[in-house]
Amino acid sequence: MTDAELILWSRLRRHEANDLHFRKQHPIGPYIADFACTQEHLVVEVDGDTHSTDAEREHDRKRDYYLKSHGWRVFRVTNEDVYKRLDGVLEGILLHIR
Repeated sequence: MTDAELILWSRLRRHEANDLHFRKQHPIGPYIADFACTQEHLVVEVDGDTHSTDAEREHDRKRDYYLKSHGWRVFRVTNEDVYKRLDGVLEGILLHIR
């Protein structure tokens, strides 16, 4: 896990008290989701520098299409979002669930 993923994971684990159970590095078909809330069918992806080229963005689009076509919602954030706006990221996750 990247530093940003570790920071986000430390906060996602705390949501278990609200009956939101996230799994890290959760396999879905041919892909591994950074985080998945299986009861809500929500995938949270943390994008770092490896998502900056056209080819990498196209791979992300194909991955998102696969996940969505299998009933998952995808919420993408950047490493910078996690580092600078962690509370906003967590609020965004809750909005996607509700």
